[in-house]
Amino acid sequence: MNIRTRTIFLTALTLLLLTCIPLIADDQPNFIIINIDDLGYSDIGPFGSTINRTPHLDRMAEEGCRLTSFYAAPVCSPSRAALMTGSYPKRALTIPHVLFPGNDVGLAPGEITIAELLKEQGYATGMIGKWHLGDQPDFLPTRQGFDYYFGLPYSNDMGPPSDGVKSNYGAPIPQPRPGRQTQPPLPLLRNETVLQRVLAEDQTRIIESYTDEAVKFLRENQDGPFFLYFPHSAVHFPLYPGEAFLGKSSNGLHGDWVEEVDWSVGQVLDAVRELGISENTLVIFTSDNGGPTQHGATNLPLRGGKGSTYEGGIRTCTIAWQPSVIPAGSEVDEITGMIDILPTLTKLAGGEVPTDRIIDGGDIWPLLIQAEDATAPHDAFYYYRGFKLEAVRQGAWKLRLGKNELYNLDDDIGEENDISTSHPDVVERLLAVAAEMEDDLGTQEIGPGCRPLGKVDDARPLIDHDGTIRPGFE
Repeated sequence: MNIRTRTIFLTALTLLLLTCIPLIADDQPNFIIINIDDLGYSDIGPFGSTINRTPHLDRMAEEGCRLTSFYAAPVCSPSRAALMTGSYPKRALTIPHVLFPGNDVGLAPGEITIAELLKEQGYATGMIGKWHLGDQPDFLPTRQGFDYYFGLPYSNDMGPPSDGVKSNYGAPIPQPRPGRQTQPPLPLLRNETVLQRVLAEDQTRIIESYTDEAVKFLRENQDGPFFLYFPHSAVHFPLYPGEAFLGKSSNGLHGDWVEEVDWSVGQVLDAVRELGISENTLVIFTSDNGGPTQHGATNLPLRGGKGSTYEGGIRTCTIAWQPSVIPAGSEVDEITGMIDILPTLTKLAGGEVPTDRIIDGGDIWPLLIQAEDATAPHDAFYYYRGFKLEAVRQGAWKLRLGKNELYNLDDDIGEENDISTSHPDVVERLLAVAAEMEDDLGTQEIGPGCRPLGKVDDARPLIDHDGTIRPGFE
């Protein structure tokens, strides 16, 4: 190759590289995960509600895809661990129930979160809302891959009764039980600074505050790529709808707060549209578990509610939206869940799922875009409640262990008719599927496939009972 030819070649190669670099960056989609706390399966219009008005979610579903067999966990902390790690909750956060203020355990710093994986691919990562994976410094979002955090480190009911966190809007403040220590005050954080002690009046502004922060994050990072994790504190008890929504629904405080959540979703989607990034932004709306019916949630036609492994406790109303990419008005009935979000988003971002540990989730993007060759990533799904495996599903068949009740969810989504006696072969097959977990996660106790919890010495709350902010968080 002579000098002139080589010069032309190198010039062309340089121009090609300079041209391709922004194309690669521009090709990375933005991601928004909106995770509602304790929202019932049929609390919103796209999943059958006729009492709560949810026009923004109605439109989101009309323009996107409903995931009708999307599984979380029975309660808060395990569900969020599954989302963050792509693993069954028992594998990544081996606790019997949920985390509480000042606990000395939490999501281990050695866990690889979705935020960390996306950050490696050049994403700006922000989180607005409820964390609930540990409130000690080593466990906070800012130590788990998020550039920015604003929100509550755990549930909005975790505080002293006198602060209004154990009673709904307008209800009498309950008195502490004699001889029982109350929980420490509820802190609002920005990154690792405690902004304030959260009182009843503050809870009425929590959705609005979160939404303002979320829209601000979108505007500041509109050139992308970005990942916004937006887990609301609503509609968890205590119910505190904002002034503009109070008394406006036909479903009491719960309906008021559901409708305010819908407004918040509308604000986020409108911002995405206004910024002109709709077609390059994947938005997933979901709930961390089924709704608690005692607080007004509705899970029908599913049986049960929050805290159970009946479908109403663990199957959540989920919508995926990316105009011109995800087919409008589509539906995915295959088994999907929180564990699938990490592998799906990581692959779309151009990254690789960790290979040094078990990741239980799979890539569901082909299902979302209705690809002809799309297949479900799960042959079976395991229903854990704490350490105990309570049920297993394969295809339409669900076996509840213990009494070995068998349901065909295609024919009996409400789990009303036990048909185990007429299908002993299916019972035997599903018992064998369940037994496969004995040497992995365990079916009753902690199994060898469970990863260690994060643990710290000298654990203490971010705000002490006397109102003193923990040193380093002032």
